[in-house]
Amino acid sequence: MKALTLEKLFYQLITRATAVLSLVACSFITSAQENLFSLLDDDEGGPEPVTATFKGSRVILGHSVKTKAKGELEFLITHRFGRLNSGAHNLWGLDNSSVRLGLEYGISDRFNIGIGRSSFDKSFDGFLKYKAVQQMTEGAPVSVVAFTSMAIKTTPRESEDPTIEFKDRVAYTYQVIIGRKFNSNFSFQLAPTIVNRNLVNGLTQENTVFALGMGLRQKLTQSLALNLEYYYRFNEHDNSPSLNSVSIGFDIETGGHVFQLHLTNSIMTIERSFITETEDDFWDGDIHFGFNISRTFQLDK
Repeated sequence: MKALTLEKLFYQLITRATAVLSLVACSFITSAQENLFSLLDDDEGGPEPVTATFKGSRVILGHSVKTKAKGELEFLITHRFGRLNSGAHNLWGLDNSSVRLGLEYGISDRFNIGIGRSSFDKSFDGFLKYKAVQQMTEGAPVSVVAFTSMAIKTTPRESEDPTIEFKDRVAYTYQVIIGRKFNSNFSFQLAPTIVNRNLVNGLTQENTVFALGMGLRQKLTQSLALNLEYYYRFNEHDNSPSLNSVSIGFDIETGGHVFQLHLTNSIMTIERSFITETEDDFWDGDIHFGFNISRTFQLDK
């Protein structure tokens, strides 16, 4: 009963934030304008882009509306340990880990590309990310980003049929990410998502899964922020062993860099996996500690 109450509280928080952003989207359609000069300390009176909606390219697991600037190359390491409730024998999960190494590059300020390799299922992935709308101090009240990725598993799990062909391991993800910075301390985004897997177990899985990702950022101090992220799946199979992805994290800014610490029930760090293949129950204590660290290089001045 306690776990159920925590889940309801978390869901209610995200639901209320979703309602707020829906109202903002309506105002965008009717061309309402809001003054956000305080976000940028703008003294010239002209409309300016709203920056730092999220400090990193990820909220926690999923992508944020932030894009890399033109010529920026980011080396990103995402790391997840085993379950905290696995006991002292496994050093509360520290004996086990899953790592993704990625490179992300800004073709322009709005268009990014990226590749990565994950130790979990020995997967390779690549993505394209384009910011179609930039939130402004006057005008557009939200940022809108289009995102697509492809992921390929190269090693089957023990339970999989070893005769499965390479093409059967491919999955595609499509997202529209809509985010808004409401003030200097609070940001929120929605991410309607489609994940299509070429081959699944028809008894427990759907080839195409529709999901809604929700993420928020609440600044706590000048260098510390709280992030929450939740992915709700609408049409997963009734017999599916998978659960919705739940994550809580902290952004720590140090010398111009952001160090992200997380608690999540998803050990995987790419969309096809953490959205459709999370099997640990956050509310039952199946929680993984993890972190994201990155280093950015400016290749184009």
